[in-house]
Amino acid sequence: MSPALAETGPSLDLVCPAGSLPALKAAVDNGANCVYLGLRDATNARNFAGLNFDHNAIASGVAYAHARGCKVLVAINTYPQAANVQPWHHAIDEAANLDADAVILADPGLMAYAVKHHPRLRLHLSVQGSATNYEAINLYHRHFGVQRAVLPRVLSLEQVRQVIDKTSVEIEVFGFGSLCVMVEGRCQLSSYVTGESPNTHGVCSPAKAVRWQETPAGLEARLGGVLIDRYAPGEKAGYPTLCKGRFDVANEHSYYAIEEPTSLNTLELLPQLVKMGVRAVKIEGRQRSPAYVAQVTRVWRQAIDSCLAQGHRYAVKTSWMSELDQVAEGQQHTLGAYHRPWK
Repeated sequence: MSPALAETGPSLDLVCPAGSLPALKAAVDNGANCVYLGLRDATNARNFAGLNFDHNAIASGVAYAHARGCKVLVAINTYPQAANVQPWHHAIDEAANLDADAVILADPGLMAYAVKHHPRLRLHLSVQGSATNYEAINLYHRHFGVQRAVLPRVLSLEQVRQVIDKTSVEIEVFGFGSLCVMVEGRCQLSSYVTGESPNTHGVCSPAKAVRWQETPAGLEARLGGVLIDRYAPGEKAGYPTLCKGRFDVANEHSYYAIEEPTSLNTLELLPQLVKMGVRAVKIEGRQRSPAYVAQVTRVWRQAIDSCLAQGHRYAVKTSWMSELDQVAEGQQHTLGAYHRPWK
């Protein structure tokens, strides 16, 4: 990990995903300032089978990260149901008792619980909270003492700057990884086809709703019985999500997607993010492999260090883009909503 910056200079935390203990170690070893993780239940928004942490794994992860100067953030970023709020309360208790550095919450009721029972626990507002303006962020700060907010991936750079200018809350933005066509926290697509909301069950395409079938027309992927995609022989098949499915429109013999498979990549925007006062850049991918985490973290560590050291002389290296190409969705990059040339 790079040496700590002087307190008087600019700083930008690199916040990296940990879907497993090996992924956590890969992030820490390759220069993450913070890692974020979740429990093996519906309290976190990446509730995939085979991922996430139990009590012992979190304890091991916290010890490993803290010994190397890295912070651990626990994502408890789904919304509890009235019939059974206990798992969410337990998740907050676990995070506090295991010495996590912060919890990432979306639900105001959970924030109230954390403030009451664990007043020293640092609170971050999850992207699932859908706070796209400074008034909302300041409200969370005023009532619950939220110290950092993660912005949804729908704001332009100018909108991000306006938020930062009018709040004392630290602002975290997504820098690399999969995109969401919706404002996070407001998606209803998965609920429509599976009956389970990602905001309450933690995954937009639950494995039990996914079916694969070989047909004369090709390999078909279905979600909740709905045909999401059809792949030709030899074509790479992706995990079916409704927003990234391909659909026939008006009997045309072409596929149309709500969202193309592509990865957000903001390396070229780093100087602007630093200048406007962004406090942290988040890498998406708790569902990805430790190898992905290691590769992306390593590139972003080099880029952030270069940007902070070189200022206006900073330039994106071809080798960085080449490495990120290998792990980008569809091997494509976009600046997403940050770049709106028509405005």
